[in-house]
This record gives sequence, C-alpha cells and structure tokens, in this order.
Amino acid sequence: MKKIKVGILGATGMVGQNYLRLLKNHQWFEVKYLAASNNSAGKRYSDAVKNRWLMEENIPEKFKNIIVRDVRSYDSIPSDIKLFFSAIDLENQETTKDLEFGYAKKGFAIVSNSSANRLTEDVPIIVPEINPQHSKIISFQQQKRSFPKTGFVVSKPNCSIQSYLIAIHALEKLGYPISNIHITTLQALSGAGSKGINDKNWRYNIIPYIEGEEKKTENETLKILGNLKNDKIVTKSNLDICATCIRVPVINGHTAVVSIKFKSLIPNKNEILEIWNKFHPKIKDYHLPSYPETPIVYKYNNDRPQVKLDVNNESGMAITIGRLEKTKFFDFKFIGLSHNTIRGAAGGAILTAELLVKDEYIKYD
Repeated sequence: MKKIKVGILGATGMVGQNYLRLLKNHQWFEVKYLAASNNSAGKRYSDAVKNRWLMEENIPEKFKNIIVRDVRSYDSIPSDIKLFFSAIDLENQETTKDLEFGYAKKGFAIVSNSSANRLTEDVPIIVPEINPQHSKIISFQQQKRSFPKTGFVVSKPNCSIQSYLIAIHALEKLGYPISNIHITTLQALSGAGSKGINDKNWRYNIIPYIEGEEKKTENETLKILGNLKNDKIVTKSNLDICATCIRVPVINGHTAVVSIKFKSLIPNKNEILEIWNKFHPKIKDYHLPSYPETPIVYKYNNDRPQVKLDVNNESGMAITIGRLEKTKFFDFKFIGLSHNTIRGAAGGAILTAELLVKDEYIKYD
C-alpha cells in the first residue's frame, strides 16, 4: 500500500522520539524528514540524540541515518512530504505559532502537540471522539491566511484532558448535560519532557503547581466542547470548570480526580456505566489504524485505575476509568487515567492525522 510521506518537527525531543517509535511501522504514514533545532541540524539522527534517547526500545534502524534539518528552514523540503507532526517548543509561543503557520503557508498540513496555537481562533483542537466536525474550520483558516489547499494547522489538546473529557462527552451525547466539573490532575514527570524525568528534585516529590496548566485545562475544554458557528468555534458557555494540576513522581500516566454535576436530568450509576461500556463514537466505524477497540475501559476494583496496571491499556490509547461514586457536593465522582505521551501526545496526534486523511484534508498523491 502506498504511504503518505511525513516529517517530524522537534524530532530529537521526547515527543519527537515517541513519534518515531509509534510511526516506524505505521500502515498509512512513512517518516521521511526530521527537523530540530540548529544544534542538531546537519547531524545523523542517531548522533543528534546520542545520550539523549529516552525511549525504552532502541532507535529504529530506519531513522538512524536520516540527516536532521533545521526546523526554521522550510524552503527546501521535498515536495512529496504532505504532513508534519509538530513537537516544537521554541523560545516563546508567538515564534512557535509563526513557524507552524509558515509551514502551512508552504502547503504542508501540520498536526501540532504545541500549546501555541490551541486557542488561536481559526485553529481547531481536535479530539476525534468528541469534535471531528471542528475540522470544517480548516477551509476558513486557509482562506483567511491565504494558505494553499493542502496547508493548515490543527492542534491536539493538553495531555491531561484525555483522562476525563471523552467520558464526560459520552454522557452529554446521550442526553445528560453537565453544568459543573471539578478536576484535580496528577500529572506524570514525562509531561514536562526530559527535564521532568531527569530532574532529581522532582523524584519522590509532589509539586503542587504546573505553570499555565490549569488555564489550559479549563479553556481548552470549553473550546473542544464548543460549536461551529459562522466560521468560528464558539466556546461552550454553560459549563463551569475548576482545575488543579499537580506534578507527581510517576514516569508516564496522567490521573484525573473528577467530580461532575448534571444540569437537570441525573443518570444513576448503572446508566453511566452502560453509557461508558457501550460508547461507540462515529470514528470507530472508520477503522483507523491507531483507534483502540475499547476507547473507554472501566475497572470495577476499588483500587483501580493504577498507573502500573492500566496506563498501557489498548497500547496506551484507551481511557481507563474507575471509582464511579455518588457524592454529597456534586452528583458523581470518578478517577480517569490516560497515557500522557501516547494518547495525550504523539499517539493522539497520529490518530487525529488518520482522521484528517479519512476526511480527505490530507490526501495521497
């Protein structure tokens, strides 16, 4: 089968490395171009990540000898590259925005892990189970910014949002709208990249603050759950969210402690469990390569989900939930868990790109 040629921006960092691990045998995508900072440009990939490779498995052989290019130079990229996965984290968000839009202006599709463009008005944040229809704003983005038909920027959300929002969406979709959400996220060290894993001060410690994370959690959620209207994504206005985000000493796996209050109609516990267990979003019928067979996995044991036991469910692409209980101050509470560097980062972005291929925003030659 002919594959779509893709590149990785920020290929030497932790998310970039995870892209290579997940894409090495992908059914639809073939990595042909790697770009990183000027410090790595001109080196073989294996030399550029020497003593910095963070994955448990070795560097895939097929990528070792690819010459890394300067991420800021996009004038000599081979014309057969259709898509870039962006894992860049430049000196400031405006620089990152400009660079991603620069690639789009050259006709490349960008699926981004960066937070820089998530709240940009004409850039959708896509969670394939929740808001695939937001991709319709791509045509407006192209028109507004004079991009070619093949160029655009799509973002994926903050890595902790996957731990709970799909479960909440499943309830709303079946007629149980929610008015209030209180979330406490317990976020893994890898969410801060190599710094988080290598910083000894973070081990055996809890950091009760992650800069910018609480606002991202609240604002991105409202945008994802919003509606398209007149070429704009109108954020959800009738939902109150309060988030507290904490760094905890585990390597991979973001856990969320979630309390929810329904607007009027309140399901019982068995009804909620049935909705989650039978959750069948439209995307499941697309048979995308990265989509999990069971997107929401519920664990009935009181001591689950656990990072060690559950973070890799469905190859790290499932959301694992447990401890659904009624509460005094809200209606229900539950615990959600997702793999922050797979579903919450590279794996989630790959799934989004597969959806964009299926919907023909990204096309084969």
